[in-house]
Order: sequence, then structure tokens, then C-alpha cells
Amino acid sequence: MKVTGYRSLTTEHDWGRLIGDANGVMPEPRTEVHVLILETDSGLEGVGLGAHGDIDRVFGAVEGEDPRAVSALYDRMLARVFKTGHSGATFGAIGAIDMALWDLKAKAAGEPLWRTLGGLDRFVPGYASGLDIALDDDALVRLYERFADRGFSAGKLKGGRNLAHDLRRLEALRDVLGRNSAHPALMFDANESWNRSQAVRFVTALERTVDLTWIEEPVRRWDAAGLASVRRGIRAAVATGENLTGLEQYRPLLDADAVDIVQVGNVWGITHFLRVAAVAHSLDLPVSPVAYHGNPLAHAAVAVPNHLTFEVQDLSSPVGLTIDQEFADGGIVLGDEPGIGIRVDEEHINAVRAANPPAATTGPHVRPNRAGLRIVPDSRQDEPIGAPAVERVGS
Repeated sequence: MKVTGYRSLTTEHDWGRLIGDANGVMPEPRTEVHVLILETDSGLEGVGLGAHGDIDRVFGAVEGEDPRAVSALYDRMLARVFKTGHSGATFGAIGAIDMALWDLKAKAAGEPLWRTLGGLDRFVPGYASGLDIALDDDALVRLYERFADRGFSAGKLKGGRNLAHDLRRLEALRDVLGRNSAHPALMFDANESWNRSQAVRFVTALERTVDLTWIEEPVRRWDAAGLASVRRGIRAAVATGENLTGLEQYRPLLDADAVDIVQVGNVWGITHFLRVAAVAHSLDLPVSPVAYHGNPLAHAAVAVPNHLTFEVQDLSSPVGLTIDQEFADGGIVLGDEPGIGIRVDEEHINAVRAANPPAATTGPHVRPNRAGLRIVPDSRQDEPIGAPAVERVGS
């Protein structure tokens, strides 16, 4: 079996709500989802998810090769761009190809990827994470009630702009998830919007009222000294890593003893997760994948000894994708379909794409110009934080 080519598709996910974080909010309740399909001379096709605009820089490393040699091909992709670097968009392309290669390897074996990777249990413990900063309090409760109906007893809120607003919502989340646990796990994500002193002050204020399991990305992703400083100043664990692209970017944080929960982005691929998990395990640290459509890393999560919990952002699938997994008992239940369990209806995707223009790309991926530089909190304590309001603050 040889890799012969690829196809790229763009579908969309309808969240049924606006999504965002402290940096901004998407202008529409639907977002783009990028799908990569690797073709082979055997007729088998592999599916990978995530943006892969730089694929032509690395595809030559796998073209004509047996896709079952996934680990070796992963290193060949890294080697192909070693002079110019593999971070950013290039690492996303490597990740999408890597997912598709693992999908092909498991399909060739006639088994789900979690079996191929050595997993024993198809259940992946998880936590609810609604990307919820744009929701008012009532909508927030309704959203997490749906997660609670699926057994979730842990959840993560977006925030970091207004203490009273965030505290009120954390208490509401605790009440909703309390139906499934007397002590639900509460996580809080600031998305790199603070400096280190702001982080300690904000989190310690929250901790006077609620027990936080972890604080996520309190300062910039590369700030090893800052993360270590925050970690020493609060009770909650510090979680970070979703935006790190390559083992070398984790090394300064791990050397500085700056991380309690090692996170890995789904979009960076299966091999990257396995390697980060091994490094974290050598330091007795747990790993926690940050979600993406289809949750492909769930297959790898059951195969490592230090998986803690998996982020679940929504209970539905993108247009044209049928995914062999369920959400129950507070986690993901993986199915038996060979590969990563994603079927792609290209005709349906193309029809929907033709009928709907692409969604705008502004939102939480654009960092506000005053992030980490605000000296007073947002005064609109009782307003839901919608897109226009977030863009005005600090302008």
C-alpha cells in the first residue's frame, strides 16, 4: 500500500451558540472544519482533521510511501522542513497527515485505532467545555445541563475579564454539575489574557469562593518563569500546552517545573500526543487533550498510562461527518469502526458549502491589543460578553 495523493475539504460545524474566549467571540455560530483525505493505491483512504494549508511543504515526505510506517513518516515530515521550522501552520499540516496515516494503519488492520494503539478500554473520561464566554447566565446553565444529562461531573469555563461575572458563572456550573458529583471538578481558562501578577490576584480571589481544579493558560504559552510563578502563588493546578508545537517547546516549561497538567492539541496529530504523553509520564505528570471536532486523540488517550481527562466541546458533529463515538457517563465511548471512526460524505459537504458562504475568521484567534495590559476590570459586570463588546474593551 502506497500513498498516492490527497483531497482537501472544508465543512462547517453549527454550534447552535456563539463561541469564544477572553480574546474575542466568533461572529457566527458556525465555524469551518478542515478535512484531509489521503489516497492510496489500494483504495483505502485515510481521514485527518484540522487546517493543513501548508501541506505541500511536507506531503513529499509521505508520497509513495507505505502509510503504515507512521512514526518514521512523521519524522520524515519534520526533517523535510528542519531549516525553515515546523511550527504553526506547518505543524498543523503534519498533524492532519499524521491522523490520516494512523487512520489508514488501523483500517488496514481492520480495527479501530484505539485497538491498534494498544488500548484496553473504549471509554475516555472527559470534561465539558462549552467555549461559553458569549452566553448569558441562563444560556450557560442550559448548555451545561445538556452535558450533565450525559453524566459529566467536570467542566471548564472561559473567562478572565471580570471577577464578579466569572465567579457567578463558576458557582452556577458547580450547581449544575453537582447533580453528578458532590464535588464536581471546576476548571477555568484565561487563554493567555493575563500577566503573572494579574493571574495570581484573579485566581486567588476566585479560590476564596470556589475550589478550582486547574487554571489554564494564565499567561503566555512560552512564559516558563511566569507559569512557574503563577503555580507557586495559587492552590489550583496550572494547565497549558495546547498551542505548543513540538517536544522542544515543552522542554523549557518542564525544566522550570511550571506545569501540573500537560495539555496537547488534537490538531497536532496522534504521534505528537504519544510523544508528549511519554515525556510527561517520565515526570509523573498527567496529560489532557484539548478538543477538536471528532476528538481523534481520544483513540490515543486510552493507550497511554497518564491520561487524565479529555475536553469535550460539543455533543454534535460537523456537517457531513459521521463519527463512531458516543458521549455518556461523563466521557467519550469509542466505537468499533476501523480507523479513527470518521466517515466523510463529500457530496453533502460540497452541497452545503455551495449554499453557504464561508464564516468570518475574526474572533478569539485574534489577540486584543491590550491583552495582559489592563489595570481595571471590565465594568459591564452583568452583561453577556458578546462579540462587539469584547472587541471594544481595551481599544
